[in-house]
Amino acid sequence: PDPGAHGVSAITSYRQLFSYSGWQFVFFAFVGRIPMAMSQIGTLLLVAQETGSYGIGGACAGALAVASAIGAPIAGGLADRIGQRSVVLTQSLFGAVGMVGIVAATAADLNWLIIALIAAITGLALPQVGPLARVRWRPIIADAGHESADLVDTAFSYEGAADEASFVFGPALVGGAIAIVSPYFALLLAAVLLAVFGTLFALHRSAALLGHHDGMTAKGRLWSGALVALCVGQLVIGMTFGSAQTGTSVLATLAGVPGATGLLHALLGVGSVAAGILMASLPRRIGYVTRLRWFSFGLFALAAPLLLVSSLGTLAPVLLLLGLAVAPYMITIFTVAERITPRERTGAAMTMLAGATSLGYAVGSSLAGRLADWGGQSPAFAVTVAAGLLALTISLTCGKLLRAKLAAAQPQLGISAARESAISTDLSGRPVS
Repeated sequence: PDPGAHGVSAITSYRQLFSYSGWQFVFFAFVGRIPMAMSQIGTLLLVAQETGSYGIGGACAGALAVASAIGAPIAGGLADRIGQRSVVLTQSLFGAVGMVGIVAATAADLNWLIIALIAAITGLALPQVGPLARVRWRPIIADAGHESADLVDTAFSYEGAADEASFVFGPALVGGAIAIVSPYFALLLAAVLLAVFGTLFALHRSAALLGHHDGMTAKGRLWSGALVALCVGQLVIGMTFGSAQTGTSVLATLAGVPGATGLLHALLGVGSVAAGILMASLPRRIGYVTRLRWFSFGLFALAAPLLLVSSLGTLAPVLLLLGLAVAPYMITIFTVAERITPRERTGAAMTMLAGATSLGYAVGSSLAGRLADWGGQSPAFAVTVAAGLLALTISLTCGKLLRAKLAAAQPQLGISAARESAISTDLSGRPVS
């Protein structure tokens, strides 16, 4: 691993980071985010199987995702004002009840619009454990008496890998539950995990390290053109997940093994986890804008072979390789957002990005589902390719805006402007002014 700016290896940085947080925080925050990954694909597969329509399944999963996109920034802003503990605890319990409601409504063969409504209510309640865990890292590091931008970068690299790992274990658990028991059991399992580990994350001592702000609003400007660009960039990731899951579901069903959908989609996360962990080894001289451009190019280039996939055997390696670009892209977006956002609005910014991801999932799964009903897996995967192209377009057109916002934010973070902006390079490797 590259020793980085201060001669410290990535392995040493991770050891130091986890010694500050303790294993319980890492474990609770990791398992607590898995139900989110299970809820969307679990709803998609359950409803699609019971109704016989990928379009309806995608619509119900999309309703959950859209509502999550709406509720995430509201909950994040509330957590900034009154603290995470009560917000996450309430969401965890209500979200678990909501998933049980989806199961009950589907088992009762209610109209799919009613199921979609229950899914939407559930989405509003689901806590964004991953983004809120990111908010806790800087206070954890500061509480240990070690204020380091490089160590915060390491924390965000871990969080990106943890998010992707949850999208390995989540779909895998859904696939295993469907294969062994039923799609109903998969969502019930997600509900139990959320109730238990969401509560443990909410009550963990790290929540007390966060400063919160009394009154109706937290100080500091949240919205900027740069944050909007990052939200659109994160929407791309949601589109990638939603469309890839739908295309995979179609292909697995045609092959006679619908329960393999979760296991196959988990391959997307395997490569992503590995790449995310290695992000801590990336040389510091490579600026954030340059990283975003290269990783968005990877999303597009590695998604393109999906258009040629016609069997599960050819799908597996393509999903595995596509994952190599996903976590690095996400890590870069979340890191830039944390750097350019006022400290007292970080929770809102992180959950805003998570909401954009959920919205993208809704767009991707719904569009891909309707295209799949019309033409099978290839039109569904075309949405994944289009998402990669959108990511590349955003990174190329918004680079100057992001670089300027980073430079303006560096004084309040105590970061040398020279380290980020003076050595940034474009896609050709040439220095930029």
